[in-house]
Amino acid sequence: MMSVTAKGAWLGWTGLAGCLLATPALAQASREQREETCAGIEDICNPGYRADDADDMLPEPVGIEIVVAGQALPEPMGDKAYSHIDVPIGAGAGERLENSLRNVPGLQQFRRSDARSANPTSQGVTLRGLGGNASSRALLLLDGVPQSDPFGGWISWPGYDVLNLGRMTVRRGGGAGAEGPGALAGSIDMSSAPVRPGQHLVFGDVAYGSRNSLDVLIGTKQALGQGGLTLTGSYARGDGFVPILRGQRGMADRRAGYEQAALAARMVAPISGTVELQGNIRAFTDRRDRGFDFSDNRNQGADASIRLVGRGKWQWSALAYLQQRDYRNSFGSLANDRNSVSQVLDQYSVPSTGLGAQFELRPPLGEAAELRLGMDWRRTVGENREAYLFQNGVAQRLREAGGTGETLGAFAELSWQAAYNLLITGGARADHWSLDRGRLFETNIGGPDITDLSFADRSGWEGTGRIGLAWDAGSLLTLRAAGYLGWRLPTLNELYRPFRVGADATAANAALSPERLKGAEIGLDYEIYTIRLKATAFWNRLDNAIANVTLAQGPGNFPGVGFVSAAGSYSQRQNLDAVVAKGIEIDAAADIGAIGLQIGYGYVDSKVHAAPGQPGIDGLRPAQVPRHFATVAADWFPNGGDSGLALTGRYVSGQFEDDLNVQRLDDAFTLDARAAYRISDAMLIELRAENIFDARVEAAISGTGVVERAMPRTIWVGVKVDLD
Repeated sequence: MMSVTAKGAWLGWTGLAGCLLATPALAQASREQREETCAGIEDICNPGYRADDADDMLPEPVGIEIVVAGQALPEPMGDKAYSHIDVPIGAGAGERLENSLRNVPGLQQFRRSDARSANPTSQGVTLRGLGGNASSRALLLLDGVPQSDPFGGWISWPGYDVLNLGRMTVRRGGGAGAEGPGALAGSIDMSSAPVRPGQHLVFGDVAYGSRNSLDVLIGTKQALGQGGLTLTGSYARGDGFVPILRGQRGMADRRAGYEQAALAARMVAPISGTVELQGNIRAFTDRRDRGFDFSDNRNQGADASIRLVGRGKWQWSALAYLQQRDYRNSFGSLANDRNSVSQVLDQYSVPSTGLGAQFELRPPLGEAAELRLGMDWRRTVGENREAYLFQNGVAQRLREAGGTGETLGAFAELSWQAAYNLLITGGARADHWSLDRGRLFETNIGGPDITDLSFADRSGWEGTGRIGLAWDAGSLLTLRAAGYLGWRLPTLNELYRPFRVGADATAANAALSPERLKGAEIGLDYEIYTIRLKATAFWNRLDNAIANVTLAQGPGNFPGVGFVSAAGSYSQRQNLDAVVAKGIEIDAAADIGAIGLQIGYGYVDSKVHAAPGQPGIDGLRPAQVPRHFATVAADWFPNGGDSGLALTGRYVSGQFEDDLNVQRLDDAFTLDARAAYRISDAMLIELRAENIFDARVEAAISGTGVVERAMPRTIWVGVKVDLD
């Protein structure tokens, strides 16, 4: 709900003279006041604005309230004290959601490849060089619902291409806010686009690309009184590319195809004058191939959530959700010459369920203060079921591993505008966690059992908090500082499931302790007219960091995995003493007429502090953590329209595949481009190119030096249709 108060007088300034007269006052005003002022004169103060955004920029008539269906509670007042950035959705040269996030310095997925070619279990997301394995150390949220896989903690990215998103905000740094214990390194907060009063829209997007690729998105947004309905569907497929570098391929290597589809529905309905009901449901299926026989995988799931939002004097939000996932994966072992392959694993089902609820209350404290009180609960249940030890194409053994995890927490956060130019914010939360019903069972098919372990139930308490301040130093400069504590519970996958990749074997560890983070940051935000700059320096220490620690080289029999050949290594998931990361993040943007520029840079010095019994890794860099990230983007859209050009360049420095820092992945620079032309009010045509120069982007390297690459050059031709 948006209302106009006495500040509405600012909106009376129109024309160039008003803009010039307003400038001195704007220099001393708050950011909210500047945004409200320029909303009515954006075409003069900001010549780079888009005509498509005009509806959002029109000033509201004084005294009239406009309800936009489907929004959450207002952004917290305390956000100003912490490092965060809004990520443009669909505005750049790339279209896939996970690739848009790669433009945020310091944000990385475990692999450099995207969800068309990477194994789904390798797509965790983290921030600030904290490393790890495939589990996420940053929390992805969709309309308040945690999105990490209930069993493994990875992210099913193709399930989000179907969504009609309105906003995506990356908050860096851990803390004790309403987001919960998963936001160890930060959070990625996605919000569905609202349905506006009177909106009746049908939209579609079809693109055909290299290697017989097809992307389709269709949907409708219909206003229903003060509520609304959004329905969307997506489909993507492609023949894929050969992941292995030319010159290292054998007869067994082939293209790695993919096929992905999703459906989503969102209903928003008013319950009373101040209470709104929001319901979401979506389902997706994702099939990929890894480029050789017995390497196919399938990931599918369905989510449902319901949220009540109260926008009266006492603001509140109540959320409940359900997640269902099932993952299947097959794996083959290739001969040294890569001319033949034999099946070694059939992970035929990994069912998991996530349940949760959250409640938040904001009592009326006036404009100078905000208090957030709440509780949240999350329960995950999952099990891995696989057949292994194949002989002549027939599995000889079965393995089942899984358990249950649960967290229950309460939080409080107070933000206070102590002076006209000073904001102070602080919060704390307490969480109770439990791990129950942990089990590992292995048996010979038609023969005796090998392992039947039931792990002891465990539980404990974690207390965390954060504090920050933001000082408006004048001349549009804001200085901020923050300190925080955070934590993460090990996933069921980390605790209970051993696994193999090629000849390498990794044992699970049911005794893993929760990860605990402490960190601090200082930063500045500077904004004048159409120039914006954010810079942050940070220090983080992640105690009990969970990593795959190499313990020995084959051949030999090792606990938890059995025999490992001379070509493989033996590892176990273990708690390191710590990972310490320090660095800087810079985000800058400018609009110069019809030209928009964005620059981002991140540097992180991240080092492992080994625990006793972890040889050879102390002082090394965590696996999959580069030192440098850089992005640069430019777009040109003349006359404020959506016909124009866009370029996006990304650079990532070298990083290590393994914890021993032996297998190095080279640095890479890629350039994407997009050209769009509107041929009518309802139709836009576009030409897109990913990785224009076909740069070699190394995504993985095996112990024998075989390199897997990420997406090569891909050209797309598409058309977008909007019927309103």
